[in-house]
Amino acid sequence: MTTTCHMSISLDGYVAGPDQSLESPLGARGMELHHWHLDEPLNEADARARDLLLRPRGAYVMGRNMYGPVRGPWQEEWRGWWGDEPPYHAPVFVLTHHEHEPIEMAGGTTFHFVTEGFEAAYARASEAAGERGVDIAGGASTVRQALAAGVIDELVLDFAPVLLGAGEPLFEGVPDPGFEPVEVIHSPLATHVRYRVGRLG
Repeated sequence: MTTTCHMSISLDGYVAGPDQSLESPLGARGMELHHWHLDEPLNEADARARDLLLRPRGAYVMGRNMYGPVRGPWQEEWRGWWGDEPPYHAPVFVLTHHEHEPIEMAGGTTFHFVTEGFEAAYARASEAAGERGVDIAGGASTVRQALAAGVIDELVLDFAPVLLGAGEPLFEGVPDPGFEPVEVIHSPLATHVRYRVGRLG
């Protein structure tokens, strides 16, 4: 089983800008990291990178901040940013400190809410995924936990030519796990680098 992660990132290491909110889920200027796959038509290089981003996986792990803007105890019926049919089409295990019943969505996505921490969420995702593998969907804190736990086998970073100056840093406090570049895809909007992880020593 392979565990993957795919994140768009600024040149100064942020995957979201400051001041995230319901109106601005990626924070100030955070959407600038994603023009490469949101602006149509896509060039060939960005289409290849988008195919990597959207490749089907057996299960996903994400943080509560990625799932939605609600903080503290659940106070409203939030069902994610993605509408009635999220793009995952598989079980998604959401890290949270507050219990919530699973939410079934159209297209095969079910959000499961895990209060026991990253290792418990990853174990459940691994069991659910089988040979189809797990993807660490974000955000930054969840990816940092996954890197610290040594579970990511492949990391794809989409480097946008943007300096955010502040926001959600991807690698803050993470010991170098060893990155081996195995593919680089260039486009006018981003440089996409696929790394094999855990090759130090």
